[in-house]
Amino acid sequence: MPDLAKIIAGLILGAAGGALFYWLSLPLPWMLGALFVTMVASISGAPILGPVRLRPAIVAIIGVLLGSRFTPEVLDQAGQTLVTLSILLVYLVVVGAVVVPYYRIIGRQDWVTAYFSGMPGGLSEMVELGEAKGADGSAIVLAHSLRIVLTIGVMAILFRVVLAYGVPARGAGAALGDIGAKDAALLAGCAVLGALAGPRLRLPAPTFLGPLILSAAVHVTGLTKSVPPSVLVIAAQVALGTVLGCRFQGIPLASLARAGVLSLGATVLTLVLAAGAGLAMRASVGVGLDQALLALAPGGLTEMGLMALAIHADVAFVALHHIVRILVVIVGAPLVLRAFAPKG
Repeated sequence: MPDLAKIIAGLILGAAGGALFYWLSLPLPWMLGALFVTMVASISGAPILGPVRLRPAIVAIIGVLLGSRFTPEVLDQAGQTLVTLSILLVYLVVVGAVVVPYYRIIGRQDWVTAYFSGMPGGLSEMVELGEAKGADGSAIVLAHSLRIVLTIGVMAILFRVVLAYGVPARGAGAALGDIGAKDAALLAGCAVLGALAGPRLRLPAPTFLGPLILSAAVHVTGLTKSVPPSVLVIAAQVALGTVLGCRFQGIPLASLARAGVLSLGATVLTLVLAAGAGLAMRASVGVGLDQALLALAPGGLTEMGLMALAIHADVAFVALHHIVRILVVIVGAPLVLRAFAPKG
């Protein structure tokens, strides 16, 4: 099949999976359903592909959506945020101290590969930094891809089945008729200009963070209160889930099973530590445990931000902590490796 036909097949399958999960009233149904169905199809060898070239536009839309949750009230929480960010930094150190040895001893990876597999940073950044240091890039990709998928799955079950959160009837966006021309132009400008500026500013996840920062700026200053339309948000989530699910295309089942068991152990360890740090946040400044878990869970920034939207948590709080997590790990991980990593 031509690649275009495989991409269309992947998106159709992803949309069907999203519709199924929406019917089942699962949180984050359009992304989670698309991810799950296309992942199963990819592992089974189905001729599908994700719209990888559209990913910058996809994440720009989601960045604008999440940025819209940075309201003027966010500025009033500065004191609380300093406390929770301090807890986050301690949590990151503990995660590295626990999960990196886990990958080295249980996973039998070399120290450099284990280091970048176990560090709680973004997937692309950890792969890039790890390969530059001579690590096994494919092992790092599997570790972080599976960590994200497993975390999304666990959090979805937790919030829907255990805590009984519902699914918004219209999704996270607005009706098309609710957005005026001025607001639409502002949101589109945030998406386009942010996606262009992000790489120039060398931001991590540049086409996501650039639009998010600009959207946050126009919402915090009160220039607009609008959010992207629901139909666009749903399409972006289906496409993103399809891209994530198709990452598992062509991976031998035996390798995937071994990496999956290893990643499950690492994810459970990290979530236990996240729960401990979340309890510390609740005890110190009264942050809800569900919100703290989303801010600390080892899922991706985009995915956990969308999950926060689905359960009506404070998206700005969740996104800020994930941004700080990624920045701290990107800056600190190479320095720590150089200073402390054993040889061999």
